[in-house]
Amino acid sequence: MNIPKSSFPRIIIIGGGFAGIALAKKLSKKEVQVLLIDKNNYHTFQPLLYQVSTGGLEPDSIAYPIRKVLKDYPNFFFRLANVEEIVPEKKEIITNIGAIHYDYLVLATGSETNFFGNTEIEKNGMEMKSIPQSLNLRSLILENFEQALLTDDLHQRDALMNFVIVGGGPTGVELAGALAEIKKGILPKDYPDLDTRRVQINLIQSGDRILKEMSEKASKKAEDFLENLGVQVWKNVRVKSYDGKLVSTETELSFEAATLIWAAGVKGAAIKGLDAKELLIRGNRVRVNEFNQVIGFNEIFAVGDIAGMESEEFPCGHPMMAQPAIQQGRNLGENLVKLLQQKPMQPFIYKDKGSMATVGRNKAVVDLKNFKFQGVYAWFVWMFVHLFFLIGFRNRMVVFVNWVYNYIRFDREARLIIRPYKRDYTRFKD
Repeated sequence: MNIPKSSFPRIIIIGGGFAGIALAKKLSKKEVQVLLIDKNNYHTFQPLLYQVSTGGLEPDSIAYPIRKVLKDYPNFFFRLANVEEIVPEKKEIITNIGAIHYDYLVLATGSETNFFGNTEIEKNGMEMKSIPQSLNLRSLILENFEQALLTDDLHQRDALMNFVIVGGGPTGVELAGALAEIKKGILPKDYPDLDTRRVQINLIQSGDRILKEMSEKASKKAEDFLENLGVQVWKNVRVKSYDGKLVSTETELSFEAATLIWAAGVKGAAIKGLDAKELLIRGNRVRVNEFNQVIGFNEIFAVGDIAGMESEEFPCGHPMMAQPAIQQGRNLGENLVKLLQQKPMQPFIYKDKGSMATVGRNKAVVDLKNFKFQGVYAWFVWMFVHLFFLIGFRNRMVVFVNWVYNYIRFDREARLIIRPYKRDYTRFKD
């Protein structure tokens, strides 16, 4: 990897997400050599991926070069690579560009889509965990309408304009709201020769309410917002299969749809060498102690979505969201310095700053510790928080200008098919 030797201990961070970046910043100007490895050369602001998928933002406005984050930090290095295996007994990692030794290793690999073993849905459905996947989804959505224009078969046309979103968490709710706004404000202008009133947006939730991690009031209000936008919300319905044409559920309900978007769960992105069953908890997360130390390994740590810190309050680990990841990264940065100074480490205590979700224009729900509110004010709070946590002044300005423009003009300029995503549409001609 061409990393120079140093008298400083080498800390390798795998993953440039929220946790990895927060940790790297905490280790800046410390007497350590830090190597950050990621399969992409950019950090992705995942909470806004759905806006890329629906044409509200271009991908470069929610991505930021990792090298630019680290450019002012001495003894920091970045390598673009895929980590293939961890060899704890040799204290080294194996990547597609070579192997390298570590003194301390930190897993910040984040999470990936969890299809719960359903390979048929994995093959035929769409996921939205990365920028390339979001661009694929954006292309598919637009291509569906282009295909709908070309057919005089009403049955096939309806299938092409039927969208099924599985999962009633923040991702599913925000995506459903964005699609509903596209149906209302953009499709009639872009496709005047298409009856866009027939567009269907179905949100399927296996539980008895959407946004189950938030308060019941927020859940009910978000559902009301969605229904007012024309989204059909189906609760207590579990999707069983999707062959690319028919969405089957465990009830009598079924949908003929060209697009199924899977937002029903995530799991930790474990790496070979630390993926033994005894090391993992529910959700494929690596078991760690209160210092984010992987159980059984003094020199290996895990932070963010991949870290499974079991406690009485969080028996399945902390929520797989940005705030726990950022807080764990910062706390571990301080602990690694204490560890090198042979001082006692500080256990991680999660400070819940609340949760929020937007449903569309002037519609959002916010749950803070002592205060819960919905509507226009919640929407402005949601926008401010997301702008604040974006990395880079340019990104903040670009996103802000886009939002202001979209709000005034009720438009989404980024509805471009940059990279076509080809599907077999002939299956809908039956």
